[in-house]
Amino acid sequence: MKYLRTAIFLSFIVLLVSAGNSAFASSVFYKMQMIQQQDTTKIKTKKLKDSKLKGVTDTTKKGASDTTKKKIVKPADEKIEYSAEDSTKYSKDHSIIYLYGKARVTYQTFELDADYIEYNSKTNIMFSSGRKDNRNKYVGKPIFKMGKEGTSVADSLYYNIKSGKGRVFNTFSEQEGGFFSGGQSKRQPDNDIDIKGVTYSTCNLPHPHYGLFITKGIVTNKQIITGPVYLKIEDIPLPLGLPFAFFPKPNKRTSGVIIPSVGDDATRGFYFQNGGYYLILNDYWDAKVLGTYYTRGSYGTSITSNYTTRYKYNGSIKIDYESNRYGVEGTPEYTPRKDYSIQWVHTQNANANPGTTFSSSVNIKTSAYNTNTAGGGTNNFNAITENALSSSVNYGKVFGDGMFNFTASGLTSQNTNTKSVDITLPNLTLNMTSFSPFDSKTRIGPQKWYQKLTVGYSMVAANSISTVDSLLFTKHSLNQLRNGVSQTIPVSLNFTALHYFNFTMGGTYLEKWQFQSVRETAIKGVLKNGQVQPYTTAIDTVNGFNRSGEYTLNMGVSTKIYNTAQFNGAKLKALRWVMTPNINMSYHPDFSALSLGNYKNLFYQDGSAVYDPIYGRQKRYSIHDNTLYGGPGEGQAGSISFGLDNTVEAKVASAKDTTGTGTKKIPIIQGLSFSGSYNFLAPSYKLSDIAFSGRSQFTDKLGFTYNGSFNPYKTKDTLYNGATDPTKVLKDRLAIPRLTSFGFSFGYSLNAAAFKARNDKLDAVNNKSTSSGMTPEQAEQLREVNADPNAFVDFKIPWNFTFSYRLDYTRTDAGLTPTLTNTLNFNGDLNMTPKWKVQFTSGYDFQTNGLSPTSFAIYRDMHCWDMSINWIPIGTYRSYNLTIRVKASILQDLKLSKQQAYYTRF
Repeated sequence: MKYLRTAIFLSFIVLLVSAGNSAFASSVFYKMQMIQQQDTTKIKTKKLKDSKLKGVTDTTKKGASDTTKKKIVKPADEKIEYSAEDSTKYSKDHSIIYLYGKARVTYQTFELDADYIEYNSKTNIMFSSGRKDNRNKYVGKPIFKMGKEGTSVADSLYYNIKSGKGRVFNTFSEQEGGFFSGGQSKRQPDNDIDIKGVTYSTCNLPHPHYGLFITKGIVTNKQIITGPVYLKIEDIPLPLGLPFAFFPKPNKRTSGVIIPSVGDDATRGFYFQNGGYYLILNDYWDAKVLGTYYTRGSYGTSITSNYTTRYKYNGSIKIDYESNRYGVEGTPEYTPRKDYSIQWVHTQNANANPGTTFSSSVNIKTSAYNTNTAGGGTNNFNAITENALSSSVNYGKVFGDGMFNFTASGLTSQNTNTKSVDITLPNLTLNMTSFSPFDSKTRIGPQKWYQKLTVGYSMVAANSISTVDSLLFTKHSLNQLRNGVSQTIPVSLNFTALHYFNFTMGGTYLEKWQFQSVRETAIKGVLKNGQVQPYTTAIDTVNGFNRSGEYTLNMGVSTKIYNTAQFNGAKLKALRWVMTPNINMSYHPDFSALSLGNYKNLFYQDGSAVYDPIYGRQKRYSIHDNTLYGGPGEGQAGSISFGLDNTVEAKVASAKDTTGTGTKKIPIIQGLSFSGSYNFLAPSYKLSDIAFSGRSQFTDKLGFTYNGSFNPYKTKDTLYNGATDPTKVLKDRLAIPRLTSFGFSFGYSLNAAAFKARNDKLDAVNNKSTSSGMTPEQAEQLREVNADPNAFVDFKIPWNFTFSYRLDYTRTDAGLTPTLTNTLNFNGDLNMTPKWKVQFTSGYDFQTNGLSPTSFAIYRDMHCWDMSINWIPIGTYRSYNLTIRVKASILQDLKLSKQQAYYTRF
């Protein structure tokens, strides 16, 4: 309970500072009623030029239908314009005017609307109030606005139009996301405002659920000075307050101290979390420096900077560093676990520089960052278990009247499980739009066959390193650097023959320049059971320029075959089967001849030759192995590849059609395809595996996908490497194809439309963030939406349940070591009441015969507050997090949290 009080107290101080950034209402209110006259007639508009309102005593005329509207012209041409929908009356000496029923007065920048308005020209005082209707409800309250300040509502007010003094009673006004209500205030001639009994809250009700109660104070243009201040919840004063407070009230962003939150962690001790300083560097750039300290030696710091230039670009940079100790002092677990994270997002406006683009999405972390810091302090299961990280920085330029497209990028990919890191920097590409060299811009009539010939060009160049994160910045990693240039020139010709056949023919030339090559030496294997085991290869990398060139010729043909069967059944009307066969022939010469320099003979350490049983000669190796782009393959290839795509649809009677003649189409098979190839010039195993894949979408909620492959060769028993038990190996003879792999998956949503609507809204939030600049508060809200499902809860969706299933079966080409894996995942949400929502994610692991990672989330809408509970009940990361917080972002630090992280269990 002590910690709870401390957290509320410090959050209350943050509330005071946050409230200082909001403009106070310029006036105050009290409750006063004015009895309206019963004359409901209207009079015609007139204009009076006398400052003393000379004229008839009562301008009301029975049966008149025009709204009263008058103008008072005062010295110096200061005008008061007024109108009333019901009636207008004057005092006997014509110095006081009374306006009834939707009355309105405007004077300079002052605007006032109310049910009753009274103006005294002698004292220059204007009074306004509402009235009680037949149900004793107070209606027609004064609504006023002064200058650039926001609109305010009051029970009643006094205002001196000459001196600027005024009193407002029981006000309700909105100021920069917050609301001021109750009490009264008095405006002085110097525009200072004395306030008394005013409540500040982010609750938008006239009688708020909670608020910061200011007993008395003075509001100036730049600051607020108050007397005793305390927090109220449901009109109950809490013993959390200050005897006085002084804080700025700026009209623009201001640098300032960020007060930390206080709490305790079961492992790391008491803490001061996320305290620091917010710094405004200029109108387009800010910075936030935060620090966290734990009493048992853990600490962390972060720097966040947001920048934006309207109509040009916007982005943010965040750098985190943490050192955590989780064990008992003196044990190995007490050793500091140091981790860092670098995140950078940059987006350029599409219209900022047409033809040129620049963007970045950088996410670099140490391998243990997510687990040691609970996903950067979010305690989000997806963030904690994230193991695949990727980053990119991209620049693009279109030039030559759109003919050329150049891009330069830096790419990284990281796997936190294997600790592998792949970096490509830079990665350059240049693409040229295909063109027809024999076609003419002045051509009249259809193209001739040779004018359909097209030529293109593309180039890729890169530097790349593949290593582990612990060796990333060492000399060893620099020795793993690979770089090169790959250029491709495609030539193609497309035409139609015999009306039904589409022909494609052409070729591709590939040129590679690389700056490393390899030299290989075979090392004889050990003697086992009287036989020498297969050799291993030692590889040395040699720096230096080398090139390779190769080309491929191809020709293909495709067509469509339609089959339709008609039926006279009551429901089934027809079946349609569409087949799309295609055949492609290609030829690739042999570029492994020693004279071309791409291959060398392989020798053992003693200088003896290594025999190649496939080609019946000394074995060769490519000097381009393990280089960035590789080199030509060994041997020539002359192959025919074939494929067949199938689509089956049924036409059935529509149950929704009342005429009995309507039909609808039902897709039975969508894209069932078979593919393979036969290499005439291969020394053995000329026929490839037969692959198949397909999908079937029976309804909007249910669909299946499937894929697999068949091996077409026979098998035989053999003793391998002196083994006593025979094993099966492939034999170069065709047989009935044998299934070697199969995959099957399907997903089902009981409320697909609701699930799609939620995803569309999330996509809209993300798209909006990339097309316009964001404030730091908006960026934080977007981060919460993406990371926490409770940050985006739509109570218009009453329920949703989806699940997916995946089965994979594989075995070797010879039919050995079959493996079967299948997974089931499901998630959903349910509105228990209009204010309670439950969300869950889970699955079933068939290998362990248990539940896969499971999480529950409970959300409670409490109008201006909300409550969320995140619970992971089982598994390595079991934990819970309970948070009660104010919805408004301006008071996002006003919250209570209780959590037990997975790394603090005992």
